[in-house]
Amino acid sequence: MILMACACFPPEPVVAATLTHDLAKRLSADHQVRVLTPSPSRPHGFKFGGDVARSNEFEHVVLPSYTCSRSDLLGRIRESYSFGHHVARYIRKHHPTIQFVYVCSWPLLAPYLILKSAHRYSIPTIFHIEDIYPESFANKIPIVGGLVKRCLLPMDGLVMKMASRIIAVSENMKRHCVHSRKVPPGKIALIHNWQDEDEFLRFHDSKHDHQEIPEADKPFTFMYLGNIGPLSGIEYVIQGFHKACIPNSKLVIAGAGTMKAACMRMADKLDNRTIRFVDVPHGMVPEIQDEADVMILHVRRGGAFSSVPSKLPAYMFSKKPVIACVDNGSDTANAVMAAKCGWVVPPEDIGQLVLSLHEAANTPCNELLDMGIHGFDYAMEHFSKRNNLDKMIQLISETLRA
Repeated sequence: MILMACACFPPEPVVAATLTHDLAKRLSADHQVRVLTPSPSRPHGFKFGGDVARSNEFEHVVLPSYTCSRSDLLGRIRESYSFGHHVARYIRKHHPTIQFVYVCSWPLLAPYLILKSAHRYSIPTIFHIEDIYPESFANKIPIVGGLVKRCLLPMDGLVMKMASRIIAVSENMKRHCVHSRKVPPGKIALIHNWQDEDEFLRFHDSKHDHQEIPEADKPFTFMYLGNIGPLSGIEYVIQGFHKACIPNSKLVIAGAGTMKAACMRMADKLDNRTIRFVDVPHGMVPEIQDEADVMILHVRRGGAFSSVPSKLPAYMFSKKPVIACVDNGSDTANAVMAAKCGWVVPPEDIGQLVLSLHEAANTPCNELLDMGIHGFDYAMEHFSKRNNLDKMIQLISETLRA
């Protein structure tokens, strides 16, 4: 039996949940798969009802572990310990039947407890890292962050030592783990988080079959689609667009999040009628993004180094150019430049954003279309479900045979 310990799982509408569900379905074609999860809790405030993911292909066990959807330090520590404790106990009880354990869990206590239990019974494991801790946490508390990092780093190093293999979701993450945890490079596999390209491909095919005549005087549309949270820094996008004052243009901010109300108040205060906020119904991402001429991706300073935001592949699959306001040298910046699909400017820099907005609006339509196609081709190679899920299955097969 393959055991999967997953902190997020459908119906939670987050990237990690989708990835682990895709992996469970694929593995179940050749193996008996059992998925252990806490009760759904992410994002905070989302209404789940009493439903959890059901499947005839694999078994899903919801553990009675504690959950904390709020960004509360003590609550999150308790949540991580509780999930790790329950999974470790499950491994101790069922270890004779477990061939392999896949771990994609809350840091830091849960992975430690789970991998320690699996290591005790010599069960091969893969540890899937979605973010780097304790660094990500330490960066949020600059006064004592250095001390926290020094205290907790040995635990994460031990976790990586116990894992049979490790999955990093970006080149910078892999490089950082090799350097800071002294992990042999061959132990870490680079597998990007993926987007399901099929829904975008279906939309492109449908659009091709039903070509519409474009509006004669359609405003040039900039768009952000994604979570409107603190890390997204959408307030800088609003200020930059307002200051740019580009004739016959509009900014569409699509999505939900904890900062949406504050951003709406900011737009109201600016009295800018060309800034619109819209919801994103399930399954409507390709259709909504198709309304854009240029997509905008903003990540606050320091936030883009550990991974590529899931928004970027989605923007690319929509064949849209991208203005990426991200740290220079981040994987996101490198992807946009390598794909030749847009512009990269520093985050939180309104002046540079204004310049890029004007440059994008003045770029000929055929050049914008070419940029979009370049991004699409790059995403199909690097961020597609078919490629990255195949890599994941191959890695698990190799780990089982080792």
